[in-house]
Amino acid sequence: MRMLSVGAALVVMTSAAMTWPALADDDARSAQKLAQQGRDDYWHCLAREYSRDSNQGLSEQDFGRSVAGACPSERQYYRVALLDYLTTQYPTIDADAHLATANRAVEAAQKDIVMAFVKHRPPAK
Repeated sequence: MRMLSVGAALVVMTSAAMTWPALADDDARSAQKLAQQGRDDYWHCLAREYSRDSNQGLSEQDFGRSVAGACPSERQYYRVALLDYLTTQYPTIDADAHLATANRAVEAAQKDIVMAFVKHRPPAK
């Protein structure tokens, strides 16, 4: 009877070991999708900020300050989702490095929307 229990345990352990990489891949794909969704949500929010009528006539600096304070929940969700993805994808890299990367991604999105604003702003009268 004991042999049956050991054999059953080995089957369960082997099955679990074989499915672990598949589960890890699913976790990585899920984390990637959440990071992409967070990025898209943040960009859509920034686009709404970009197209607000109240931005007409703002200087680059004023618009930059406005964008930096805009979309706080979307910005935080993007940062956290990207941090989770990076941690899942690169578990041996220091968490502070992942946080710095996520912060740079948020800053790059803000910078890009400000540059688009400056480029497409009507000339001053």
